[in-house]
Amino acid sequence: MKLDLYSNPRNGYSESQIQAITRYLNLPDMMLPFWGHRRKVPVHRIVRLEGEGNYTLLHFSDGSRLMVSITLKKLEERLSPSMFVRPHKKNIINLLYLQEIQPNKSMMIRLTNGDEVEVSRRKAAHFLQLVRVFQRELVPLTSVQASA
Repeated sequence: MKLDLYSNPRNGYSESQIQAITRYLNLPDMMLPFWGHRRKVPVHRIVRLEGEGNYTLLHFSDGSRLMVSITLKKLEERLSPSMFVRPHKKNIINLLYLQEIQPNKSMMIRLTNGDEVEVSRRKAAHFLQLVRVFQRELVPLTSVQASA
């Protein structure tokens, strides 16, 4: 059994829909340490963040990646909790890029870029609740934007 989250799950949200949600949540760009200087990163382009010790690997919607010297926990504090969810101790995902949930023995999620992330058993119920809230509150914005 799997749960598809969009009528066209491979594509997820359109650019205009992502922009509408970004404006609604007032998501600023984030400044991150990168090779001795700071780099401006558009938060709405982050698909997921993957913790690697004292470093974090950011995966972007265009397929690029960026390794920064800051922990996943510190980055989590700087992200919008209505859009970024931590389904497992090693990953934070952007709900804009959530494609499907596979609620088998161990719950897996697939993102629109093809990445699969396991949801820890301990966090599964809370994760599903956050997804429902996200869909109820933010997805209507995308249908208004799509019809405009």
